[in-house]
Amino acid sequence: MEKRPFLKRKLYILFTILGISSSLTAQTLDPNKEYSVSIIGFYNVENLFDTVDQPGVIDEEYTPEGSNHWDAPKYQKKLENISAVIADLGTSTSPDGVAILGLSEIENRFVLEDLVKMPAIADRNYQIVHHDGPDERGVDCALIYNPKYFTLESSQSVRLRFKDAPEDKTRDQLVVTGTLMGERIHVLVAHWPSRRGGMKASQPKRLAAAALGRSIVDSILEAEPGAKIFYMGDLNDDPVNNSVRKVMNAGDKTENLHADESFNPMLDLYRKGIGTLAWGDSWNLFDQIIVTPGLLGKNFASWQYYAAKVYNKAYLTQSDGTFAGYPFRTFAGGAWLGGYSDHFPVYMLLIREK
Repeated sequence: MEKRPFLKRKLYILFTILGISSSLTAQTLDPNKEYSVSIIGFYNVENLFDTVDQPGVIDEEYTPEGSNHWDAPKYQKKLENISAVIADLGTSTSPDGVAILGLSEIENRFVLEDLVKMPAIADRNYQIVHHDGPDERGVDCALIYNPKYFTLESSQSVRLRFKDAPEDKTRDQLVVTGTLMGERIHVLVAHWPSRRGGMKASQPKRLAAAALGRSIVDSILEAEPGAKIFYMGDLNDDPVNNSVRKVMNAGDKTENLHADESFNPMLDLYRKGIGTLAWGDSWNLFDQIIVTPGLLGKNFASWQYYAAKVYNKAYLTQSDGTFAGYPFRTFAGGAWLGGYSDHFPVYMLLIREK
């Protein structure tokens, strides 16, 4: 009996940190039970390149002789910054931080190996999932995971092709399957085509990316009804855009979803004016984590979605100058700023009864 008030206090502190009302907590969690917490996140790290000119890839600006004068000290600073963010991400609710983290704008496996060895996160022993893709700049999606919590079963890289422009090359979509503390899950990591050339002109490519993502999700669900799937990435579209809302069929419903529907918790954040990147004095929420109905149960006997958040701590924000209030990025206007990324990370809280 003595530990019930303690559990209530723990839950109150947990959800106060996350900005969730205590009334919601009382409705969904039993204060007489203990819960495990797991953190799954995504981070566009903004051009994590090494300093070597890779043949056949447009990466010359990220070399010592290139326009960014990208040398060993700058590369090392970038690694320190990104590892510091990963070290901090989610630790307010889970002492070991993020268990699974999707990444985008990774040049190759070598930079990932350097990243996971950084002192800030080396003791977590993060493992790497990466496949080289065809992107003309050489950037890929990747995933790192803490083997203490996640066991890898398989991974594959799925190619995105455009019917009207077969010569165009872009990022593959990464599909990872494994068990999170004994429960089978699937994590898809994507970086959809950018808005270069204008939002409207580039939209067909993102619609194609969304269609590919939806087809992968549907194929998993067909083989494994009720599968727990996380679709995450920098989608270069907001939660209200057709690519996400209609093609991915991801909305704000959490009950009575059909198998071909998904839940996008970022939609509510977007409506509240919260974003992950800023441009032209306006915010976008391109970085998203979408989940299938299998993660929307109410009894928490298995891993279930509880909350999602944009990680926008003050140290990740530009404090002065033209871009004050924006994410504190590595470069701006060709000038070295020494920041973190032009995107904020996002993460999701999962809860399960112990």
